[in-house]
Amino acid sequence: MLLPLVIATLAVLPMLATAQSLSNSGDSSGTVAGATTAQPDQSYTRPTKTTKLRTYLFDAFGPYPTVGAALAAGMSQLSDSPPEWNQGANGFGRRFGSSYGIAAVSVTTRYALADAFGEDTLYYRCDCKGAFPRLRHAVISTFMARRGADGHRVFAFPALVAPYAGTLAAVYGWYPSRFGAMDAFRMGNYNLLVAVAGNIALEFVYSGPHSLLHRMHLNNGHGAPDRDPNP
Repeated sequence: MLLPLVIATLAVLPMLATAQSLSNSGDSSGTVAGATTAQPDQSYTRPTKTTKLRTYLFDAFGPYPTVGAALAAGMSQLSDSPPEWNQGANGFGRRFGSSYGIAAVSVTTRYALADAFGEDTLYYRCDCKGAFPRLRHAVISTFMARRGADGHRVFAFPALVAPYAGTLAAVYGWYPSRFGAMDAFRMGNYNLLVAVAGNIALEFVYSGPHSLLHRMHLNNGHGAPDRDPNP
């Protein structure tokens, strides 16, 4: 349960370390404040409303949430959780519907809050080289978003809230009455880890025009198109 909090801490610490380093070197407070926010990306292009709608529909109702719900339902079926739903096709159906509903509520909450905050929810792959820097970028991006026409990076409050919104809806909407807020928090932690894993997959799994995923029309729409190295 503490793992998501550790990940969030690792995401914030580098920015705080940068600010502290500038402070020790005698820079002004304005410079330190600017260091806590990444520099604008001059090549950034803000997604259109059509792109955001298409991405939302893909994230909420596309093939990946469907397969994910089926896998989650299978695991819950094996562990007989919750036991009140029993086994068999009926039990699997209820567990599948529950997992699918949690994902849909989580994604809808994320996109609705991001729109209210003026945030871009797309994932942008790292320009860096090396497995560890790219892994760090993928994890940190779970808690960051781009805002404004210049695409400056900010802490994404919607990304932190959304995983727990889905599990809260499940606990108080269709789960047995013995489940409560702590169960929603526990399941929300796993939901957050799924979001981290999704970003790692977007970072390392090639899905360009010549990939098998592209040919099968299974490109993850949540990932922003790779930049053209020769614009």
